[in-house]
Amino acid sequence: MKNLIFETLSILLPGFLFAQQPQSGGSFIVSLLPLILIFVIFYLLLILPQSRYEKKRREMLASLRKGDRVVTTGGIIGTIQKIDEDVITLRVADNVNIKVEKQAVRAVLEKGVEG
Repeated sequence: MKNLIFETLSILLPGFLFAQQPQSGGSFIVSLLPLILIFVIFYLLLILPQSRYEKKRREMLASLRKGDRVVTTGGIIGTIQKIDEDVITLRVADNVNIKVEKQAVRAVLEKGVEG
């Protein structure tokens, strides 16, 4: 048992005795620079475009009016007949009205676009 402890210490001790102190040439901020750079790139490539898209989508949903032709996320094209708080009624054919959630509207079609 003593022999095992002695062998373990003889292997580990030189590393502790002759270990060098870290060089103090760089500051803490310099060591964080790669992490900050990764966060900035992540923000510019993912978060900023997504927030712009969400803002544009909120504006589109807020500007929906009766008579607008819209496309839902399911691909249904219809004309808005009635708008409630969270539900809109679409006319998809003669005498065929359906109710969909407002969030299901993907896009507003331009005037002259037939579906």
